[in-house]
Amino acid sequence: QVQLVDSGGDSVQAGGSLRLSCTASGLSLVDYAMGWFRQGPGKEREGVSCISWSGGITHYGDSVKGRFTISRDNTKNTLYLQMNSLKPEDTANYFCAAVERMQFRAGYCPAKEYNIWGQGTQVTVSS
Repeated sequence: QVQLVDSGGDSVQAGGSLRLSCTASGLSLVDYAMGWFRQGPGKEREGVSCISWSGGITHYGDSVKGRFTISRDNTKNTLYLQMNSLKPEDTANYFCAAVERMQFRAGYCPAKEYNIWGQGTQVTVSS
């Protein structure tokens, strides 16, 4: 069974840090580009960051540049998102997602093109 399991969400104060993880089973992440997406209350799902299959190409949304870092460990079949200097507007349900590696688009993270999704993990940042 193909599955992505998101974890690491929590409630933190503004300025704090969290690291999200996304562990894959039933597929080998080396065959996939990956992304992190989020959906806040009453908002559309947006691309936070995405990474090529090798990790050599990354992209960040403007609102998280300089604060978030995406990484992956293909030997552990795991994707990460290090989130620093968190702000209340980062509050959202965060999802990891995968797309076949040849479908990766450098420069942006189109949610509609990612076809394997985790269940989401909630991040709440209070002021």
